Amino acid sequence: QVQLVESGGGLVQAGGSLRLSCAASGRTFSINAIGWFRQAPGKEREFVAAIRYSSSSTWYADSVKGRFTISRDNAKNTVYLQMNSLKPDDTAVYYCACTREGVATYDYWGQGTQVTVST
Repeated sequence: QVQLVESGGGLVQAGGSLRLSCAASGRTFSINAIGWFRQAPGKEREFVAAIRYSSSSTWYADSVKGRFTISRDNAKNTVYLQMNSLKPDDTAVYYCACTREGVATYDYWGQGTQVTVST
């Protein structure tokens, strides 16, 4: 099994920045990629960004391209989401999740961290 723990959420003014962390533990050797998702009140969960664990390949939702950066520190088994130029529309609970080798879906999820962007 893999355990994922997010941290770094909080309240920030529009235009500000936050860095989220996703710390992985357990069978981390089985991780293929880690992604960030978010869910705002009354909305469906949406993909934000992802990074392949063994390479530098990254993917971003169009809504965050140029503002968010995903990165990893494999030695610490931690993935980061640097969020700049935050907007009120970025307000949501942010979750990290992982895919594993041989598994097509994100099957381990963290508990989420709240990000609130005020006007």
